[in-house]
Amino acid sequence: MKKIVFIEPKPPDFHIFSRMPLPRLGTVLLGTILKKKGYDVKSYVESVEELDLTDVLTADAVGISTITSTSTRAYEIARIVKKAGVPVFMGGPHVTYLPEEALESCDYVLRGEADENIVDFIKALETGSGFEAIPGLSYKKDGAIIHNKVVAYCKELDKLPSPDFSIVKGLEKEARKHLEITPIMTSRGCPYDCSFCSVTGMFGQKYRFRSKEKVMEELLLHKDNGGGWVFFYDDNFTADKKRTKELLKLMIEKGLTPPWTAQVRVDVAKDPELLDLMKRSNCHTVYIGFESVNPETLKAYNKKQSVEDIEICIKKLHDNGIRIHGMFVFGSDEDTVETIHQTVTFAKKTDLESVQFMILTPLPGTNFFKDMEKQNRFISKDWSLYDAHHVVFEPKKMTFHELQSETLKATGRFYSIGQIIKRAVRMHLFNVSIKIYGRNLTKKWAKKNEYFLEYTKAITEKGRQIELAAKKTAEDIKEKFRQLELSGVLRKLNTLKTNIKW
Repeated sequence: MKKIVFIEPKPPDFHIFSRMPLPRLGTVLLGTILKKKGYDVKSYVESVEELDLTDVLTADAVGISTITSTSTRAYEIARIVKKAGVPVFMGGPHVTYLPEEALESCDYVLRGEADENIVDFIKALETGSGFEAIPGLSYKKDGAIIHNKVVAYCKELDKLPSPDFSIVKGLEKEARKHLEITPIMTSRGCPYDCSFCSVTGMFGQKYRFRSKEKVMEELLLHKDNGGGWVFFYDDNFTADKKRTKELLKLMIEKGLTPPWTAQVRVDVAKDPELLDLMKRSNCHTVYIGFESVNPETLKAYNKKQSVEDIEICIKKLHDNGIRIHGMFVFGSDEDTVETIHQTVTFAKKTDLESVQFMILTPLPGTNFFKDMEKQNRFISKDWSLYDAHHVVFEPKKMTFHELQSETLKATGRFYSIGQIIKRAVRMHLFNVSIKIYGRNLTKKWAKKNEYFLEYTKAITEKGRQIELAAKKTAEDIKEKFRQLELSGVLRKLNTLKTNIKW
């Protein structure tokens, strides 16, 4: 066994980050580990480069990473690759929580973090034995599904290599220069337990950090390779403020201060020294899950923050010249149509540079998912709709159609012509481009999803019994496979692989 191909399927719909493809680090890290062990590794990130199915089917094993919204497409790819006789393993949060579902389409599931087990797993594939000794592995044996013991979280993140983005198809040469924004991980885990978030189940509730020295090594590599922007790929970059301040001081001292962005919480504003260091180290934009301006919704989400905290945070970040991408989630049992209207007014009044107005989505592995299951409130389990932009459960204080249509209208009101002109007058040209992009994307999404808006209207008026036709998310892959079957390429590939002995 020599050639391993990883695949990260593309999202089923447009989203605010569509214009800046950002590879998730999971498959790139696993691929880097295997490459260092001598394997021929390639990673297809579909948002970066189209999948070459002929090339994929020459692999000795294929690994597919998936979140919930990409799982429908991921399963279709897995079935096609498996049908062609190539072993398929899957990982990522969705299959970690639903391994039995995944095993209907693939051969193996690596639950949780697979960094410390990937080499042993590939060796087990090579020898056909030893699967029972691999923590976190789920597989079938004699018709029965076996779930090995839960995998431990990787405690020493410094043991992980710097991700080799050159294994990503389309980024083979000068990868960091061609990535508009490069992800760099400094920690894993999150001690908060928001009711709708699946992070803690996947990465745990304890923070684990890479050393400052390792982060500096990666920033230096990034600089030497002509890289541009950096996104610190942490669930909460300022989780340990003392440690974050030390990291930022070192970045400034060593002159490693590319324009950077990160996810933070509102409590970042309570530390003036931290804000100053963020400014001096070239922080451009922070992404913050404000979630709601409804105090009761904040309690329901278990956010441990107030509306006043949000207001103070926005003012202090702006005072330090740091832009904000605010994220809000509509649809809690405390939300009404008026909540949505108030949120748009708040976002415009506080002068947020960009926003995402998302619809509360019950992701597998979350408390919210379990609650909706118990209360029988799902209206669809077409996972391709679970992207935080489609209503998939029954709201309590709004109709299906109100939640769907008002969220879309809210986005349109924020990215309005008036807001664009307001920024243009102030010569905020970067933000003008962001708002024009947001406006165009909103129109594009609405046109593509007219069918879904009509569906929510129909079930509001006539009841939940109306069925929604499953979204077609992998027709292109199925057609490519059909063409390969017709042309005889699959027979040639199988013959070639049979004759080669590694």
